[in-house]
Amino acid sequence: MIIEQIYTGCLAQGAYYIESNGEVAIIDPLREVQDYIDKAAKNNAKIKYIFETHFHADFVSGHVTLAEKTGAKIIYGPTAKTNFDAVIAKDNQVFKVGEITITLLHTPGHTMESSCYLLKDKNGKDHALFSGDTLFLGDVGRPDLAQKGDLTEKDLAGFLFDSLRNKIMPLADDVIVYPAHGAGSACGKNLSKDTVGTIGNQKETNYALRANMTKEEFIKEVTDGLLPPPAYFPLNVKLNKEGYENVDDVIKNSEKPLSVEEFEVIANETDALILDVRHQEEFIKGFIPKSIFIGINGGFAPWVGALIKDIKQPILLVTPIGKEETTITRLSRVGFDNVLGYLDGSFASWKKAGKEIDAIESISAETLKHKIDAKEPVFDVRKPGEYNSEHIKVAENTPLDFLNDHISEFPKKDNFYLHCAGGYRSVIAASILKARGFHNVVDVAGGYAAIKNTSIERTEAVCPSTLKQNL
Repeated sequence: MIIEQIYTGCLAQGAYYIESNGEVAIIDPLREVQDYIDKAAKNNAKIKYIFETHFHADFVSGHVTLAEKTGAKIIYGPTAKTNFDAVIAKDNQVFKVGEITITLLHTPGHTMESSCYLLKDKNGKDHALFSGDTLFLGDVGRPDLAQKGDLTEKDLAGFLFDSLRNKIMPLADDVIVYPAHGAGSACGKNLSKDTVGTIGNQKETNYALRANMTKEEFIKEVTDGLLPPPAYFPLNVKLNKEGYENVDDVIKNSEKPLSVEEFEVIANETDALILDVRHQEEFIKGFIPKSIFIGINGGFAPWVGALIKDIKQPILLVTPIGKEETTITRLSRVGFDNVLGYLDGSFASWKKAGKEIDAIESISAETLKHKIDAKEPVFDVRKPGEYNSEHIKVAENTPLDFLNDHISEFPKKDNFYLHCAGGYRSVIAASILKARGFHNVVDVAGGYAAIKNTSIERTEAVCPSTLKQNL
């Protein structure tokens, strides 16, 4: 038996390759599926099943394409409705893969079709639980994404409580837990950085699995501190339910090198957004006016989804040379398929052509100390949980996720200063504000990590877990 977790850091997402005696099951595959096919072929094995834990909101799954290419059956839990051929399995239905079995456990709560998959070894012993978004390490799935009609987030939280108590907590302590996400995902509040655990460990450490917890306590704690979900979530759910274009075709149609002249014409004559994915230190030194920075080396895809929102938005790319296909692929993972092309030669070709450029002023944390002493305003674009655990005393919290809600708070004439944790998110925020005409924005290099090494007055540090905030 082979179990391989294929973890994608930029999505904080775990897909799974399971093989036994020449047969393969894939759980929650990424949209680009060739690696799974190649792995099975190398082992002279055949992909038999594609198990989906639920209709994912934060990424486009590869289930449809993988089924088309391999003939494997797509499996969903009870109540799921799709526009493509799928097996809508019953609770406790068993699927045989080589010498092992995989049992579907219907665990509604995160969504109504949410299901976990219990793997039993060739001896029939419970070995591993693929818990989807029902159970994370340190947390459980948020219950506010599948509200319909009279169904509220509290109703869903109640279903989740029952699912955890009736289906998961009775499992043996040594059963391995393989979740769909780790820290960084917006599908939960306080996910662990670990990506593999056990049932026993979760019973000891996960607040939502406390033995003496009442349903009312669970509902209150699970729903407390939930921030609104990113706007692209329902659009990804729609793609996962209805189907989508093959990612190979998306890449072929999008990977178009554009000369400076072609790029400029398209930018001027369409409503395309110019997305610059170079490193933030390169971006601040020079970029095409009104372009938005979201660096490919950070939490790229989730930030694209959270900030651009409309997956049909036409996009023009400025990428590091050689990163064009990678960028298009990572955009497609969250459903952004409408890339019109990329600037051939990257930003250097634009600069060489003598075109207009813009830049963002950046100062050191030490220099920020003098600006604060002069009563100049500072804005912290980290998440509320980060801010509440420790921040500059005079700084206002304007989280990047909800920057649009804070536009009126930024000065229109006098300089103001942005910082995040390390410098990535503040440059994203600065680029958005620049594009909207705030040319008085100044970035603080190194973010809060650098600020902590100065004498700038800060609040006392508080453990984030005690705040019950969304980190």
